[in-house]
Amino acid sequence: MRARRGLAGPARVLVGLLAVLLTGCTTVPTSSAPVEITQVADPPDDIGVEALPPVPGASPEEVVRGFVDAMASTTRNHPVARQFLTTDAAASWSDTDGVTVISADYAPVAVDDGAVSVTAGLVGKVDGQGVFTVGAGQVYSYTFGVVQEDGEWRIADPPDGLVQLEPDFSRTYDAVNAYFLDPTSTRVVPDPRFLVSGESRATALVDRLLAGPSTSLTAGVLNPLDGAELRSNVQVRQQVATVDLTGLPDGAADALTVLCAQLVWSLDQLDDVRAVRVEVDGQPVGVPGVPAVQTVDDWASFDPDAVPAVSVAHYVSGGALRVVTGEPAPGPAGTGEYGLTSAAITADARTNELGTTVGVAGGTTLLVGAYGGALVPVLTAGGFTPPTTAATRPEVWTVRDGTEVIRIPSTGTPQTVNATTLPGLGSARVFQLSPDGVRAAVVVDGADGGQLLVGTVVRAEDQVAVRDLRSVAPQLSQVVDVAWRTASSLVVLAGAQDEGGTAPYEVGVDGWGLSPLSTTGLPGQPTAVGAAPSRPPLVVAGGTLWQRVAGVWTTLVRGQDPLAGQAPTYPL
Repeated sequence: MRARRGLAGPARVLVGLLAVLLTGCTTVPTSSAPVEITQVADPPDDIGVEALPPVPGASPEEVVRGFVDAMASTTRNHPVARQFLTTDAAASWSDTDGVTVISADYAPVAVDDGAVSVTAGLVGKVDGQGVFTVGAGQVYSYTFGVVQEDGEWRIADPPDGLVQLEPDFSRTYDAVNAYFLDPTSTRVVPDPRFLVSGESRATALVDRLLAGPSTSLTAGVLNPLDGAELRSNVQVRQQVATVDLTGLPDGAADALTVLCAQLVWSLDQLDDVRAVRVEVDGQPVGVPGVPAVQTVDDWASFDPDAVPAVSVAHYVSGGALRVVTGEPAPGPAGTGEYGLTSAAITADARTNELGTTVGVAGGTTLLVGAYGGALVPVLTAGGFTPPTTAATRPEVWTVRDGTEVIRIPSTGTPQTVNATTLPGLGSARVFQLSPDGVRAAVVVDGADGGQLLVGTVVRAEDQVAVRDLRSVAPQLSQVVDVAWRTASSLVVLAGAQDEGGTAPYEVGVDGWGLSPLSTTGLPGQPTAVGAAPSRPPLVVAGGTLWQRVAGVWTTLVRGQDPLAGQAPTYPL
């Protein structure tokens, strides 16, 4: 599959879409009868590695190993895998109850007459909607009961769903985003999913969109088209996908503009799709100013990873706010008079201007003001996390004294955010909003050093909360910093796995695709990180700033000495 916007890690599976209200669509049928779709998400019959059937006289351990290998097949209904089961088990086994992904270093071991145990590291699980949940470092263990049937050993009690080795899962599944809408109705929000590759993937992707966002994301995004259905399978001809919907709820005409944006951004991730035609009850949807065959260029304003052109890197040096060239930022913040230790800046994509600056002075005072103007103190505390911004709202967030999440609107007073579970998870040392403002990445102190969590920002009327904080990289310990590389991926600084010190990693927001980044070019271990979509990641190493370009860390200004500084940040 070609490179996809906002998705980290190795390529693997599909899904995504639907939601919210805006105006603009004019051609919308008002009613119709739903039409049943058959074989919505079935994979093709011949993708992937051909599974091998059991050989005569195979031992119980060989039968179990063969069954695990055969579950990596993408052939519909896994007929070869069923040959390793007893007649009754083959008839009752369900291969559609999700996927359990285990480490490749496993071995079937006979533990008793008629019992074979499989033990491995649990990489994670994928549910029926293609949502991946990373394993928390626990061990996967299952004991297969095996019996003699017609003189051959066969499995009598297989686990429901598929069990696949991590390399097989990576090979047979593709990862894509199901896109929903942020609460401001201005950009699509990625919801990573995994589905088997194949000819029906466009239908499977739209089907997952219609089913709605993943449980952890539901409260943070909009999905007003809940209940809509596909009238027929998605047809892809000459790289144009035709999506025919039915059963839209009352008032859906106002939501079709966003629906079109979501469908186009989601389906554009597929190799065989370059444009989308949207229909309702067989009639083309008319959106003013948008052609009947739509591409992401027609919905560029909904780009999940859009960053204003004015978003150039800033950092702090000697208490002063500076820009990436080393020049001081305008106004008193750039003179060093405030003694800043960190800062964040909002950016307005419509005017291409920088807006509010929030800085931490001396680590204990929060200052707020217009970019280039005077900053005034608004809060004091024992400590604040480095401030953070999102591209969808003119506000800045921070955490006071490790437990109290604070948001500072550009035209209002600081407000406490409801994050009731945070104090019980540990003291927060880093808190970073995603570019769309729907998620938050948090580093909390734990028994094994810093731990990385990701939660969902939920907005309801005047109430704002951070919910469902969960570990997405349990393999990493001693986490010291995190930044959003895209709307669906993170750059993390954590304990190096092969040696001492700290190293950079990249990981998907769901925990999939954890991979180390090279430290080539760095003068020492990195201690802080800054990132934004379509911008080079920045780190602080040896007290100086470095940017990652073409896989190598270089100085901020080509050909010049590294600049001394800390707390790198991109305005959003």
